[in-house]
Amino acid sequence: MEISSQGLLTQVTQFWNLLDDLAESDPQGYEKFIQQQLKEGKQLCAAPEPQLCVQTRILKPKEKILFINLCQWKRIPAPQSTTHLFPLTVGRAEDISEISDAYTVINVAYNPDVLQAAEKDQVKKDQLIQMAMKCIEEQLQFTLSHSYHITKFRIKGSIQRMKKNLMGIQTDSTDLREKIRKELTLEQIRSSTVSNPDHFPQLLLPKEQVSGKAECLIEEISSTEIQVEVKIPAYELKIVKDQNEKPLKIELRVELPGINSVSLCDLSVSEDDLLIEVSEKYRLHLNLPEPVDSEMTTAKFIKEKSTLMITMPLA
Repeated sequence: MEISSQGLLTQVTQFWNLLDDLAESDPQGYEKFIQQQLKEGKQLCAAPEPQLCVQTRILKPKEKILFINLCQWKRIPAPQSTTHLFPLTVGRAEDISEISDAYTVINVAYNPDVLQAAEKDQVKKDQLIQMAMKCIEEQLQFTLSHSYHITKFRIKGSIQRMKKNLMGIQTDSTDLREKIRKELTLEQIRSSTVSNPDHFPQLLLPKEQVSGKAECLIEEISSTEIQVEVKIPAYELKIVKDQNEKPLKIELRVELPGINSVSLCDLSVSEDDLLIEVSEKYRLHLNLPEPVDSEMTTAKFIKEKSTLMITMPLA
């Protein structure tokens, strides 16, 4: 069943509102939920790793040498018990033609625990290899020779090609982890959403996010179809001093009328500048009057007042 863009946006908005309410009513439950999502997200974004390579032959539809790269991948779930079948995934068959030979490479991934348990057990290892061959025959309509030998090399071809084949994406895994890390930084900012301004949880922006110039957390995609006026929000910036008139920190108050959830805000802070963006509504870029300790910067969102409060200790 198809879901309209507006319907999907409504569901996403409702989801963030539920998270905001959970953060207020049950902070411990909210923290547990977020930690679980971060754990599952890290597992989901992990790249497959080569374990061993098997050489055999394709008999039909056309006889050819076949290399099967058995890989471990955290994205593949572990079996529910020893009596259940082992989950696995089979990549696309890649035909390689060289001057002296032609062969096919197929990547197969198991859960890491499954492969590690079979590492020193030849019977279990043979079972996994035979299971991989059977799945290749069923999914790719091949007939294989079930005689094989394990090669001296762990993988046939490059690791990058194997990852691309199994993950089905062009993005390098390092870039993907970097992108997800930035999104998780935004998740931490969202977790500071509260309704009572007298009970603000503190949020420390991670060092990786705040080092260097302010960096946008969400990639902006230009569009020529709709031109939306982005406003500079009203704000108040002040330097807080101690009793001896020594500057201690910079406090920034930003008013965001019409915004009822921090999930719509994108915040980036560096030593000497700051960037706040709310898609298609607000954009504020400030050069800070004094260098700040970006590692100790904190952010708070007051939902009732649609106000973002940022505290930046001076460096």
